[in-house]
Amino acid sequence: MAATRRKADKKIKALIDFHCLNDQCEGVVKFNLADITGRDFQAVCPKCHRTYMLDAELKDKLRRMLILVEAIGDAEDILGSSNVSVNVAGGSVKIPYALLLTRLNTLITLDLGGRQVDFHLWIKPASADTFN
Repeated sequence: MAATRRKADKKIKALIDFHCLNDQCEGVVKFNLADITGRDFQAVCPKCHRTYMLDAELKDKLRRMLILVEAIGDAEDILGSSNVSVNVAGGSVKIPYALLLTRLNTLITLDLGGRQVDFHLWIKPASADTFN
């Protein structure tokens, strides 16, 4: 019960973006990852207004990415105790896992209309303008 309440209290903010596929456009298409579950969801480039309809397979992959992000959010209280160890010449260096999540760029490369596209993922950004 407490885990369910804790999960309900924490709404994960996961924003995602990708560069517009229109070669003449330099726009960045961005949206909240949770929005892709909507039946009529489409992403729109803010510069050239090209619309992107995501097929069922792509929506499913993004939905599963959201589940992964939510699981990481649910484990946030133990991330302070988790480290990634990197072997170096003099031994090993522990890097806090939470630090990796906030300092490394997270992206997933997926097929969008026959092209491999890098989707940049922003978890809990400081503001909605944090996109690249």
